[in-house]
Amino acid sequence: MTQNDTIAAIATAMGQGGIGIIRISGSDSGAILSKLFRSSSSKFTGFRPWVLHHGHILDAKGEDLDDVLVVHMPGTKTFTGEECAEIHCHGGPAILSSVLEAVFAHGARPADCGEFSKRAFLNGRMDLTQVEAIAEMIAAPAREGVRLAQAKLDGLLGQRIVELRTQLELIRMKLCVAVDFPEEDLECLDPQEFSDDITKVMQAIRTLLGNFDRARCWRDGALVVLAGQVNAGKSSLMNGLLGRKRAIVTDIPGTTRDFLEEHLTFDGLPIRLVDTAGLRETGDIVEQEGVRLSRDLASQADLVLLVVDGTRGLGQHEKELIASVGAENVLLVWNKVDIAGGAQDVNSVGCAFVQISAKHGEGLDLLSDAIRTTILSRHGDAKEPEAGDLVPNLRQSHALEQAVAELEGLLDDLAMQVPYDLLGVRLETACSILSEITGETTPNEILNKIFESFCIGK
Repeated sequence: MTQNDTIAAIATAMGQGGIGIIRISGSDSGAILSKLFRSSSSKFTGFRPWVLHHGHILDAKGEDLDDVLVVHMPGTKTFTGEECAEIHCHGGPAILSSVLEAVFAHGARPADCGEFSKRAFLNGRMDLTQVEAIAEMIAAPAREGVRLAQAKLDGLLGQRIVELRTQLELIRMKLCVAVDFPEEDLECLDPQEFSDDITKVMQAIRTLLGNFDRARCWRDGALVVLAGQVNAGKSSLMNGLLGRKRAIVTDIPGTTRDFLEEHLTFDGLPIRLVDTAGLRETGDIVEQEGVRLSRDLASQADLVLLVVDGTRGLGQHEKELIASVGAENVLLVWNKVDIAGGAQDVNSVGCAFVQISAKHGEGLDLLSDAIRTTILSRHGDAKEPEAGDLVPNLRQSHALEQAVAELEGLLDDLAMQVPYDLLGVRLETACSILSEITGETTPNEILNKIFESFCIGK
C-alpha cells in the first residue's frame, strides 16, 4: 500500500522563525536533494545517512537561495517508512516558499493534508491510534494533554485494544469449536465461563471509557462561562484572571455584546474562559442576540461563574439563570466586596460562592482554586494525568461504546439460549469494531476524514 511518488511540504509552523524545515518523502528524495544542495566542504562526496551536512540550497537556475543544513534518511526506518530528506533553512515565509518551489521544480509534488502521517500508517510505521495522537499532541492545550497524547503515541492504547481484541478472538475460536462439534459443546465452552470471559472484556473497555470522561477537561480544556447582569464586573474579572486587559471595561451598560474567549490554565488545568453579554431586558436587537447566546453558552458550560454586583445583590435574572442551568453547575462570584461588604442571600439559591473585588484583585487566588476544584469534582475528582494513562479520543470512545453494546447484546442472547452460531456474529462484529480503532479494518471514508484534519506538513 506504499505510494511511489515523492512529496514535499513545509513541516514547521508558518510565520517568521529562526529555523524552518522542508520535509521530503519518497523514492526520489535523495536525488532531489543532490540536485539542490551544494556542500560548504571541499571534501564532500555524497550524503552520509542520518548526518547533517552544511551548505547552500540552489534554485532551479543554480543560484544560491539560503545557507542550510540538510539530512538524507534512506531506508524504511524513517517516520514515513520510506526514503526521506529534510532541509533546515532560515524560517522566513519567503525563504521557505522559495526552497519548496525549488524542490517541486526537481520532481516532488505538494503533499496533501496529513500525507506524511498517512504514509507512516500505510507503511506500518504506526497504527491509527498513534497517528491520531500526533494531531492530539500538537493541539494539546496544556502539558497534561501532551502526557495523554504521548501514551498513545508510544502505542500503549493500540496495544491495549489489540489485547482486548485477542481475548475476544480466543473466545470466538472456542465458540467455533462448539458450533463444529455440538455434541461436545458443554466440554469445550461452559456457558458460565463464556459469560465471565465476555464480562471481563466489557469491564476493561468500560475502564477506558471512564478514562475518556474523566480526562476530557484535561484533554480539551474546561469551558467556564462568565455570566451576570450588566456592569456586574464580568469583564473586569476576565481581565483580572488573565492578568491583562482583554475585555473593554466601562460604566456604560451593555458594553459586551458578543462573547470573548481566552485560554488559560489553573495549576495545569486548561480553561476556556468566555465573557458573555450582560443579562437584562433590552430593546436592542444586537444585545438581545448577545443575551440569548449568553444563556446558550451557560447551558453548555462545565462551570458558570455567575458574577453578582454586591451593591445590588441577587436579582431575578441571576435566579432564573441558576434555575435553568442548575445550582450545582454555578459558582456564585460576589463582586465589589470592597464597597458592598459580604455576600447576602446566597444560601437561598444553593450555590457555592466566593467573595472578590475584581477591580482591586482581591480574592482572585481563592476564586481560581475554587474554579479548579469545582470542575475536577464534577469530573469524578479527575486526577492530573500521569505518564502511561490510556485515554481514547472521541472517535475511539464511540467505537468502544459500540463494542460494549455488541457484547451486552451477546450476553442477553446467551441468557436466552440463542444458538452459538448466531452468538458468533456478535463476537465477530465486536472484534471488527476494535480493529477499526487501530486501523486494521477502518473504512476509507473514516481514514480520509482523519487525515484531512491534519495540516499539510504533518
